[in-house]
Parts: sequence; structure tokens; C-alpha cells
Amino acid sequence: MFEISISPRDRHHVLRPGAAAAFTTANHRSIRARSTTATTVHSPSSRIGSPSAPLREVFASRLQRTLDRLSWPNLAACYPTAAAAAPGTLQFVQRQLVERLGAQCRREFDAVLAARGVVARLNELEVLVAEAARRREEAEAAGEPRPVIPHLLPAESILAAHLAPPAAAQRSQLNARLQTVQAHNARLHADIARQRGEIEALLAGVERVLADMGGASALMDAVVEDLRRETREAELDMAGP
Repeated sequence: MFEISISPRDRHHVLRPGAAAAFTTANHRSIRARSTTATTVHSPSSRIGSPSAPLREVFASRLQRTLDRLSWPNLAACYPTAAAAAPGTLQFVQRQLVERLGAQCRREFDAVLAARGVVARLNELEVLVAEAARRREEAEAAGEPRPVIPHLLPAESILAAHLAPPAAAQRSQLNARLQTVQAHNARLHADIARQRGEIEALLAGVERVLADMGGASALMDAVVEDLRRETREAELDMAGP
């Protein structure tokens, strides 16, 4: 994340109290340069639109509160020997630690804002809020009743709203299937009616044939009876005295 740059030449000053002032003076210019660089790096972030200003204020306040815990008294309490032997050097280390940590956190925060598109989304949210406010004012001016807030709706309405889209899709599918079945049934009904007509026509033909056969049988009975009588008479004549 960050590192404290103390050259090997100056490390021995940590244990020498007399060198603390010289060490601090020698590095004062580099600290000022780093501070200027950090300010220059983060200046574009200050031009972010107003919707993200509260978010940046919250981040700045939380970051400052975190950095305040790295104060000189807290660090001196953690390193009492170094604080007593070389307070100036330890103070420089504390300042550099706070500056580096703050700069790194700000850079990462700006990177997250850019990667997530936070500013653009906050702008879109602001547009939606403004549009909703405008529509509410227009509705109130027109005397229309105010809509019910979604989280105040009853459970039945919320459930119906969630089930309405899939129910509509299922209804359309069922209607399509019902129409297909009805068309198939209509074709089957037409086929059955046609076959029934053919069967009735065949039965009528069979009945006519049976009637003709009945008439022919009646005629044949009369002819057979005459033939039987004639046959008996012929036999009697042939068997005469």
C-alpha cells in the first residue's frame, strides 16, 4: 500500500537525539514536494459533480478520523524509546505515514469511483429524483390522487404484482395451446361428421338391398309354391291307374 522512505544513511539518526533536527530540516523540502504532488493528483477529483459531494465528504471525514488515530501521541506511546531518543525523527515518520496513507486511500477511492461509474450513476439518480418530483408536482396540480408508496402496499397487491408477469406469460401459452386443441377438435368433429354421413348412406343402401331381397323372396315363395303344386300333380298323373 505505502512505504516510509528513510535512507540507510539517515537510519542511525533514530537513535541519536542530536541529529533529529538536521534530519527533519533535510527532508522538509521532500515532504513539501510530496504534499504538492498529492494535491495535484487529487485535484481532478474535486471537480466531480455535486451528486457525489456528500459521498466524498463522508469519505473525507472517515479517512480523517482514521488518520487522527495515527497522531503523534499515539505513535509515541507505541515507540517510547524512539520518541524519547529522537522525537523529531519519529515525528517526521508519523507525518510521512499519515501523508502516504491518506494519499493512497484517496487514490484508491478515486479509482473505485471511476471503475464503478459512481458519478454517472449518481447523476442518473439525481435526474430520476428530479423527474419524480416534477411528475408529483404536476399530478398535485392536476388534482390527481397521490400514488401509494410501494412499501405501503398490502401483501396481496405485492404478490399479485410479482406474479402478474409470469401469469400473463403462462396465460398466453395456455391460450395458444387451447386454440390449437380447439382447431384440432374442430377438424376431428368434421371428420366424424363426414364419416357418420358415409355410414348413414351405407346403412340406407343396405336397407334398400334388404328390402329388395325381401320382395324377391316373397315372389320366390309364390313361384316355389306353384312349382310344388305342379310337381305333385305331375307325380299323381304319372302314377295313374
